[in-house]
Parts: sequence; structure tokens; C-alpha cells
Amino acid sequence: MEQTRFQRGWELLKQVDDAGGEAVIDSLAEIAPDLGRYIVEFAFGDIYTREGLSLQERELITVASLLTAGGCGPQLTVHLNGALNTGIPPQKIVEALIHCVPYVGFPRVLNAVSAAKEVFAARGL
Repeated sequence: MEQTRFQRGWELLKQVDDAGGEAVIDSLAEIAPDLGRYIVEFAFGDIYTREGLSLQERELITVASLLTAGGCGPQLTVHLNGALNTGIPPQKIVEALIHCVPYVGFPRVLNAVSAAKEVFAARGL
């Protein structure tokens, strides 16, 4: 039996973001349940399941994208955890953050490094 976009996306969301991803979707249930469904179906069910990039590469791109956008602290924290959940070592995450300095500047990278420090500390890394 073929999985639906939602089933595919939900399984991948749980694999990558674990409880953090579920918490995001749950937080939308009362106010914007369709938005939660779009995240699961489109972002994870369609985009994350495409061929051509590994899950680790996708998470590094996501972290860099959130850093670049700025103002995405909660989502950045979820995906820093997701990067760790996919097996990316903390040193590689930090190196990816530093790599963004010439493109987005020190303030956004410093904010992302601060978020990473909190995530790493919470996980005992």
C-alpha cells in the first residue's frame, strides 16, 4: 500500500525533528491546523523525500537558510536538533554557521551560534 504525502512526511518529520517537530505541528492544531498539514505534506512529504540530497545535506541547508532569513529562532533551534538527529557532528554544524559570515554578516551568525550553543548544552554535547 502506497503511503500518503502526510504519512511520508510525518514519518520523516519524526525522524529528523523528533519531539520538536511534533510540538510545532501540535502547536498549530487549534489555530491553524492546515498550516501544520502543509508543513508535514509539502516540506517533509514532498521536498525532504526528493532524491539527490542526503538527509544531512538537507538539514545543513535548512539551518543555513533559517540563519540567513533571520528572525527564525524557534525554527532554527528545531533544525539544529534535527541536524544532530541526522548524525551531523556539532563541529560541522558550527563550521557551516561560520561559513555564512561573508554572505549574511556577523550578527545573524552570532545569533545562530548562540542558538547552537544552547542546543548543544541541552543535549550534553
